[in-house]
Amino acid sequence: MRPSRVALIGVTVIVAGYALLAAWLGGHAYAYTTARDRATATASGTVVEDGIGDDEDIRVRWTDRSGRTHVQRFGIYDTGRYTEGRRFPVAYDPDAADPSGFPADPEETSAEDDLVVPLAGAGLGALALAGVWAWRGVRFRLTARRPGRPMTAVVRAGERPQGWRAPETTWLALTDGHGRTVWQRVMGHPGLDDHDHEPVEVTVHGWADTRRPVVVELPDGTRLVPLGRLRRSAPTHELLDRPRSARGGLRDAFVVPDGTVVRPARAWWRQVLPAAGGGALVGLVMGLFMAEGSPTGTVGFVLAMGALLPSVWILSAPQP
Repeated sequence: MRPSRVALIGVTVIVAGYALLAAWLGGHAYAYTTARDRATATASGTVVEDGIGDDEDIRVRWTDRSGRTHVQRFGIYDTGRYTEGRRFPVAYDPDAADPSGFPADPEETSAEDDLVVPLAGAGLGALALAGVWAWRGVRFRLTARRPGRPMTAVVRAGERPQGWRAPETTWLALTDGHGRTVWQRVMGHPGLDDHDHEPVEVTVHGWADTRRPVVVELPDGTRLVPLGRLRRSAPTHELLDRPRSARGGLRDAFVVPDGTVVRPARAWWRQVLPAAGGGALVGLVMGLFMAEGSPTGTVGFVLAMGALLPSVWILSAPQP
């Protein structure tokens, strides 16, 4: 798959994930503020329990105009003020059949902030991830415009240790006319498939005897997108002991009889689904512990992590 399509998928995952999270948290925030605006009546409640949970919430008993008594949990900021036995003003909708209470103190906005702050944080995260793709594109175009010099490239495959990143990556060992060799990691490209066995003459743009990334142009005009800085020595944390073309699976070891319909290999984009599923599972666990199983918070964590992990995984430049 071409790098432009990989970038498109990466940005799409980021935007779609944030859109779902914004719709979920934003919808709940809107519903909360709308209901709070209808809470025009005030009751004097009594704190019957404090220090609940990690956030030190309080539980308040209050009575509405109809004489019905409610016991409700509230998240607050001023935990030292609203302790057991103290008064806690509660606002509620006098026209509701079964009204829910809201803190009448305008400074106590914990419940609303729990919806708005994660939404803002997720927006900054999505902007940062999209910014990485934008920076890669801008850096690629600017570097590709710089003068080029002839060098010899050898395509090598790298295998990363197990972790959150894609397991394989592609490196180019670039040698100049003086025998000096540098290493540049690049995004996978179909144009590399014909250059796995022997050194190939390439044009390197942006070479300035520094560690800045360079853009390598293949003989057919294909320009490869660089990832990371230029290295003076082979990376020690990745295996580079085989050509890139040595990759393959068991299906490559069999002779297929004539007439057999060979199913196509699994589409690259389907590799995103396990990452999304793993992220959703991580978000579920985080929601159960950090949001104390609250449906709103738990779903929010699931949506956030379900988009974050595949986005970061795609940024690691998986091979086509």
